[in-house]
Amino acid sequence: MDTLHHHHHRPTPPPSSSSTSMAKRPCSSSSSQNPRLPPHFSQMDHLLHSFLSFPDSSPPISLDLSFDRLLDSSPSDADQSIVIDRAHRLGCLLLRAANRSARKRASIHNSVAWVLPPDLTIKVFSMLDSQSLCYAAATCSMFNKCAMDPLCYANIDLTTILPKVNNAVVSTMIQRAGKSLQSLKLGIVPGPTGSPGSCQPLVYTIRNSGDVSSFSWNEKRTRQGKESSILTRSCLYPLSGDNGATGILLRRLHLYNIERMDNASLCVALAACPSLLDLEIVGLHVELRQTLMSVSSHCHFIERLFFESSKTGRDDSLKSPTCFELVNNCPNLSSLSLRGFKLHDNKVRILVKGFRKLKYADFSTSYSITGTFLRNLGNGGGGSLLEVLILRDCMHLKEMEVARFLTAVIAGDFKFLKHLDISNREGLASEGDWYQRSYNSSLIPLQQVLEVRPDICLLAEFPSEGCFLDIDHMIDSDINSELSLPFQQSGQTSDGALVTSSLESSYNSDQGSGNEEYQDSGFVIYEESSDEVDFLIV
Repeated sequence: MDTLHHHHHRPTPPPSSSSTSMAKRPCSSSSSQNPRLPPHFSQMDHLLHSFLSFPDSSPPISLDLSFDRLLDSSPSDADQSIVIDRAHRLGCLLLRAANRSARKRASIHNSVAWVLPPDLTIKVFSMLDSQSLCYAAATCSMFNKCAMDPLCYANIDLTTILPKVNNAVVSTMIQRAGKSLQSLKLGIVPGPTGSPGSCQPLVYTIRNSGDVSSFSWNEKRTRQGKESSILTRSCLYPLSGDNGATGILLRRLHLYNIERMDNASLCVALAACPSLLDLEIVGLHVELRQTLMSVSSHCHFIERLFFESSKTGRDDSLKSPTCFELVNNCPNLSSLSLRGFKLHDNKVRILVKGFRKLKYADFSTSYSITGTFLRNLGNGGGGSLLEVLILRDCMHLKEMEVARFLTAVIAGDFKFLKHLDISNREGLASEGDWYQRSYNSSLIPLQQVLEVRPDICLLAEFPSEGCFLDIDHMIDSDINSELSLPFQQSGQTSDGALVTSSLESSYNSDQGSGNEEYQDSGFVIYEESSDEVDFLIV
């Protein structure tokens, strides 16, 4: 400052001692000339102000030359290195201070511009899906603070089309939810989640994925730990954390195609969820009998159970005592779906007759059901309240048993029945020999049912007789396949085979997540730097 001041008065004679003393007051003179600087500013404040006062139009080369001259004035190479390191540190400190101040100003602006108070903001965030919540948390500090509220994680949905979520993400989400956790959905869903009445299989492996060109199982095995995108059997361990307090209020648990899940881990998770009302399991390599035993032992309030086998027709582990225990310990069950298992009629009858509140039953792709469990099912007790019955693609389902059931419907039984699906891609089995298939049976009174009960949605889709497929090949493919094959619906059906009433299948409609798109309300939210924002990208 002295040099600049002296240079500015070069044409004047050399100053006297008194004038020299007058010239050596740059700070006080600068402060008096710039009323924006408070008088309590320190020397560092004035120095920083002078540095930032350089005009933007100054050529960058001038700063480079000044720094080079400063280096050249250093006596040794070591001193020059110290100057460079110090310049780096000071530059980083200045950049960090600028970012922090920018975030602070943006946060103040957002708190004024955002029209909702924090409690309503948390309420809105709690209605978002998990991925949208993470994006909102990364927007600004104010949103991040609201998004950390446990209520925002009450309903966690980390389902994806391809593997993208690991155990660490699940653990973080569950810990943030704490005792507020009410719903948890994990795993791989190969498309939109099917509704309760949908017959679309949800079992997934990498072999039936639609986009696997850049995915390698070998790569997956070598990327264990933090960078892996694979859920393992330990992904549900956080439910048992905090002495079991985390899962104690969990109402809904949906698990899809977690291939490394085993019986023991699933049973431990179910034991931590005594308040469970809705359990959906698809494509897990777990045994039906052990799973139902865990449910009957720990989940006494369950109302909906959906279980789809990962290996169609292989699992025949279910025993009659297990069925009785489930019926006695879970009296509130109103929706039961056991798809793709090797079920026998006597066990199915125990379940259907035993659950007094049962309204929804789905035994699609069951390998051994013949339909004898339907006899006298509507004469009081369990089964008389059925509203939905789905027996699609049950290989051994006999046309005679179906005819007897529909005759009972015509006679006045099953007064609450609204939806019946007896479609079969291979036709129904004949009474004497199930190898002999029926495609347009005159025994089944479809038209009479519609005349007496026009409120029923009756689905009876069968292939034409010319589309007969080899049964032996069908058996081999069903038993040996590890996948639930998509249902083959024939474009040509027999007369009256496909019948739908005016009642559009409300049982096939998805209720949705309640997440709505919010329109711009005219206010502007400033985007802040996310280097200090804690969020997850899922």
